[in-house]
Amino acid sequence: MNLAQVLCSLALSAALLVGCATDPRTSFTEAQQMTAVAIGAPKIRYWADATASALQEAVRPALVQKGRPFVYLALSGGGGGGAFGAGVLNGWSASGTRPEFTIVSGVSTGALIAPFAFLGPDYDDRLRQIYTNGEAQRLIGQPNPLGALFGSGVLGPERLRRLVGRYLDDDIIRAIAREDQKGRRLLVVTTNLDAQRAVVWDMGAIAASGDPQAFELFRDVLAASASVPVVFAPQLINVEAGGEVFQEMHADGTLSAPIYTLPQVVLFGRKPILRAVRPSLYVIVNARIAPGFAVVPDQVEAIAAQSLSTLNRVGTRAVLAETYDVASREGLSFHLSYIGQDHPDSGGTGFETDAMRQLYDYGYEKARSGALWVTDLSQIAAAPGAQKTAGQ
Repeated sequence: MNLAQVLCSLALSAALLVGCATDPRTSFTEAQQMTAVAIGAPKIRYWADATASALQEAVRPALVQKGRPFVYLALSGGGGGGAFGAGVLNGWSASGTRPEFTIVSGVSTGALIAPFAFLGPDYDDRLRQIYTNGEAQRLIGQPNPLGALFGSGVLGPERLRRLVGRYLDDDIIRAIAREDQKGRRLLVVTTNLDAQRAVVWDMGAIAASGDPQAFELFRDVLAASASVPVVFAPQLINVEAGGEVFQEMHADGTLSAPIYTLPQVVLFGRKPILRAVRPSLYVIVNARIAPGFAVVPDQVEAIAAQSLSTLNRVGTRAVLAETYDVASREGLSFHLSYIGQDHPDSGGTGFETDAMRQLYDYGYEKARSGALWVTDLSQIAAAPGAQKTAGQ
């Protein structure tokens, strides 16, 4: 049973179990939620759908040094598909053309990739290990969907936190703080389930805050963004408002933002982007986005699984379309890479080690050879799944 089918089973069964679960969390009000700050690192996050005036107060703009390019990298969700993004980054390094990124954003599995992408090629080997050494499959095993129905989740949040902590040690977080002080920015998106909104966390600000609790918060946010629904329980993050401490529930960033390229006020409000140099925007989608074809069995699970898959692809394409429109209007150089139909779908949960290694190799070879980037979204519409490169 794949993840979409698990989600389907939960949705179909939930109605039978209303009232069975208890909620031991401390209650808080919507007003408290709107003013809450993370303990140990205030002013390090903002709502993705915040107004322009709120963003001006909350967002720390990246500092572009004279003569240096402005390069934004956005990494999407995709579960085990993150092996593709890891392969792309390492192959990009091998090609000798990978730039230093001014801003890196990550959602879900993209959040796990983002710190290593931010720090550069010196961390490529650690990134490769995360997606190819078999730890993900051992961590997840074979999740039982009934576990999520009768408990708080299939796998407790501590498992994912341990995985994050194993690869993101204090030295790495200190290195991120040093890069942040140079004006570069590392952003991660979670979904606040209480507020049903996407939250953007300024990870460099957390790393540079110097608070004793900051490093733990850094790891908690990454684990929250990567908490694939049903497979992992949400993460509870300590916050305070008006002197009261309570816990927000944060889950997979893809629930509210499959990719984070630009604030919604820019994407949907048509606000101009101020720039000193012509920026480049690179988007790596760790999933398939082109329409696929499969004869769907006339069974409830199969219908729901295909429906959820369709919903995710359509949502991703919508964000890409809005981003491409802004990039074209504002003069950003747009580059997109994703898992195309030239790579076979292995089926399964997506976390099988062999499948992840194949995806890693696929992304690596595409990047190393230079046959990677789509620069015009009409290329996707004209030939679903066929990634044409710039210049073809």
